[in-house]
Amino acid sequence: MPDQPKLSSLLEIIMLLSSGIKYSINQISDRLDLTPRTTQRYLKTIRDAGFIIPRPVNGLYFIDKQSPYFKELSELVHFSREEAQILYNAIHAISNENTIKQNLIQKLFALYKSPVVANILVKQQHSNNIHQLIKAIEQRRKVVLHNYQSANSSKQSNRLVEPYKFTTNYVSIWAYDLESGQNKIFKNSRIASVEMLNELWEHPDSHQEAEMDHFRMSTEERIPVRLSLTLRACELLKEEFPLAEGHIKEVAPSQYEYQATVFSLEGVGRFVLGLCDEVTIHEPEALKLFIQKKMNSFLK
Repeated sequence: MPDQPKLSSLLEIIMLLSSGIKYSINQISDRLDLTPRTTQRYLKTIRDAGFIIPRPVNGLYFIDKQSPYFKELSELVHFSREEAQILYNAIHAISNENTIKQNLIQKLFALYKSPVVANILVKQQHSNNIHQLIKAIEQRRKVVLHNYQSANSSKQSNRLVEPYKFTTNYVSIWAYDLESGQNKIFKNSRIASVEMLNELWEHPDSHQEAEMDHFRMSTEERIPVRLSLTLRACELLKEEFPLAEGHIKEVAPSQYEYQATVFSLEGVGRFVLGLCDEVTIHEPEALKLFIQKKMNSFLK
């Protein structure tokens, strides 16, 4: 079906330009992986079909609201800018792992392609990086994560990786790190810019997702943890890390116990540090030492 790619691109351009946001030829071309010349030709085809695309001001194109079927099309396939902003604010007000938030995003994914969902879910300053990573995954290409800031060392470095899957809500990207030969999670907010290379993946059979604990940590460690929680600590744990809820039980009125396996002391440790007077550590001893070390460091 030789016309299928053309029809798909035409529909995507119509959806893009009817969103209420204006785009340049280069932005449209980059978003849809077209040449500027092909994009110009498609814009002419859309105009010939009856859509009103005014002469560009500052090189930016959009579909005029007076176009035939614009109202029906816009309401069917797009949020208005006001609706998108409200949805953006509402979704980001919910904790990253909240079940309701996950359900919302799954429904959005069912209705829209990933780049459209990304526009709504991702903070503006990270949007270009997310789009580059989406394209790299779709085309199975390597990328360079420029000036990635390590959480452990706080140093910035360029990482050559094979990205293959986003975590929930585009918070991080799973990628195969070429230097270490390991699958790692890279937090998108720590990436300065993404450069997609012409080189295809070399290690697709090695791409795997590691399991994450309730505190969103992923390592090779497996550490049993048992904590006593006040009512306030219990509610905060469920609110900030909803997946922990199934591992909490009430042991007395307004007294709760959390028991689970974590993959690092960092995540659970940060939670305990914020509620030292409302959490009792039963095990492991290593977590008590971790908290003591952090507090001593703070008091120096």
